Amino acid sequence: MTTMEFTRQIFPFHGGVHPPEMKDLSNRAPIVKMPIPNKLVIPLQQSIGNSAQPVVNVGDVVLKGQLLAASNGTVSAAVHAPTSGKVIAIDAQQVAHPSGLAELCITLETDGRDEWIAKEKFDWQAAMARGDAKAVRDYLQEMGVVGQGGAVFPSHLKLFGREALETLVINGAECEPYITCDDRLMRERALEIVAGISIVRQMLNAKQVLIGIEDNKPEAVAALREVLKTCGFAAEVVVVPTLYPSGGAKQLIKLLTNIEVPSGVRSTELGVQCFNVATVYSIYAALEQAEPVISRIVTLTGNVERPGNVEALIGTPIDDLLKFAGVKTASDYIYGGPMMGFTLPSTKVGLTKAGNCVIAMDAAHFPEKPREMPCIRCGECAVACPAELQPMDLYWFARAKNFGKAQEWNLFDCIECGACAYVCPSSIQLVDYYRFAKSEIWDAERAKKSADTARERHEFKQFREEREKEEKAARLAAKSAPKPAAAVADAAPVDADDKAAKIRAAMARAAAAKGETPAEIAAPALDPEKAAKIKAAMEKRAAEKAELDALSPEEKAQRDLDKKAKIEAAMAAAAAKKAAKAAGEEAEVAAPAEPVVEKPAIDDEKAAKIRAAMAAAAAKKAAKAAGEAAPVAPVETPAEPVVEKPAMDEEKAAKIRAAMAAAAAKKAAKEAGEAAPVAPVETPVEPAGEKPAIDEEKAAKIRAAMAAAAAKKAAKQAAEGKE
Repeated sequence: MTTMEFTRQIFPFHGGVHPPEMKDLSNRAPIVKMPIPNKLVIPLQQSIGNSAQPVVNVGDVVLKGQLLAASNGTVSAAVHAPTSGKVIAIDAQQVAHPSGLAELCITLETDGRDEWIAKEKFDWQAAMARGDAKAVRDYLQEMGVVGQGGAVFPSHLKLFGREALETLVINGAECEPYITCDDRLMRERALEIVAGISIVRQMLNAKQVLIGIEDNKPEAVAALREVLKTCGFAAEVVVVPTLYPSGGAKQLIKLLTNIEVPSGVRSTELGVQCFNVATVYSIYAALEQAEPVISRIVTLTGNVERPGNVEALIGTPIDDLLKFAGVKTASDYIYGGPMMGFTLPSTKVGLTKAGNCVIAMDAAHFPEKPREMPCIRCGECAVACPAELQPMDLYWFARAKNFGKAQEWNLFDCIECGACAYVCPSSIQLVDYYRFAKSEIWDAERAKKSADTARERHEFKQFREEREKEEKAARLAAKSAPKPAAAVADAAPVDADDKAAKIRAAMARAAAAKGETPAEIAAPALDPEKAAKIKAAMEKRAAEKAELDALSPEEKAQRDLDKKAKIEAAMAAAAAKKAAKAAGEEAEVAAPAEPVVEKPAIDDEKAAKIRAAMAAAAAKKAAKAAGEAAPVAPVETPAEPVVEKPAMDEEKAAKIRAAMAAAAAKKAAKEAGEAAPVAPVETPVEPAGEKPAIDEEKAAKIRAAMAAAAAKKAAKQAAEGKE
């Protein structure tokens, strides 16, 4: 390795490790253009933000550079067709992610013609001249430019306007072992990189430009320095020691400027912004060549026959890349570097904008990981951590799922460089625990955000409903409020005109629906005479209402009384008229042809019963009278009972008839002049146990009366004998 000259003071960061570089496997050969594969699998999640939204359908034929999916939100970037072909699928497929989950992808069947869509170059310089930096940022978002150092952060978000940026840092460190794509890019395309740096510098109005490159890339340093001599702006290539992870943004800023970016603070707030060399190359290609990000440089290394760097289309299956590199027998494949990369779930997945390296693992360089042992709290991880964290504590918090505590201990400051796991004597895969904890926290935050959004939507719905109720109540109140007479009089003609206009418009729509021409419906809906009558009637009603509103309460009461009297008089007149009419009709009616048979008040059967009852009552009365005063006339029994039910029971009647017969016999004997001895009056013997025919009191009265009559008769006979 060529000895490098350090031209600027370097400010070392905390920690770091120096694993075997293994870069010489792939940095010897120039970049090769990868042949166009038969099929491309293009994931729509090509940035750290939202997935792009597809704008094509299955079966569409597209050209190279044509938009396939538009950006979805601010933190998102568009996706374009890497070559010409036909869309054969838009579905969920497995992507290059450690989870192995499926995401929405567009599958493009290539036609081999590689035909470009018409390029329309954006005049970014004119936009900058008129101060429209936003137009430049929007254009870069539409061209799908994202950070290609591994984070795939949308670049347009880092190009916001500032009055003056103190330092623009260009990251060419490429500190991960095995990876050499940036190294080869700087060597072979230094001119385009410097042009991109010039654009970014102009957009951010940076005062100074520092390009950080590790000292294990002397050719790249030389190439950039050569181009910078004629670039027309001040920029310095700063050689930094080879120490992992000097390629981290915060670590490189510290190395070059001695500025430490605290937790939760963005480097732009401290006057520093950092871009990867591959990213500024993409910015140059988008603004100067009108080419979206449809390909990238990727390192193919490890257990392959032809390690090196290829320029491959986005979406190229990893299988095709490995075949092109001459893959040998490999146990697994690492996507990215050995420190921060992950094992691919499948080699069928397509290349993404973040895919800077594919490593075919072999047993010699990637032995099987030893079994994890308990943490012995040796503190080696804390010594190696470039973010100055306490990895062993974060490990325990993550393992215990104490995510709140892990956040308090700045879990999200971890850049997942893997230095802690690299030095861990217990072989604990510490980064895996940190990733697990981060994903759990992100899920919880997403759930909370969804709940907050739902709550806000519900509250807004309630607010809208309340507002509509109030508006409706206000409209009803305004409608029910009395209108001034003048306003009513003025509004009546307008209402009539509006009504007529609405009727005409409705008839016109109906005629149009029937296919009639406007001439056929030229006639007005109402003739002038009828409209005038309607208008006069409405005016009359308005005048009457106005007159009524103008009356005082006393006048209104008097008016009501007068109205009521008129109604009563009218009703009386109507009744008299009706009676007179009825009388006239009766006079005119002739005698009926047959006499009208009046219906008896009661029917014959009922009348007979009544008469029988009355006769029985009379007989009873007579019998009573005969018992109280002599002579007693015999009671004649009706020849036929009028009613079936006797007035009294038979026994009682027999006794009465016997008494009456005895009385009649005595009377007859008296009239015959016979001096017959007065027989004692025998009291009828009452059968024992039987109820007397008449009560005792009445019988006593009868016996007393009969005894008095006998005594009177005997005294009379005695007096007649003496004479």
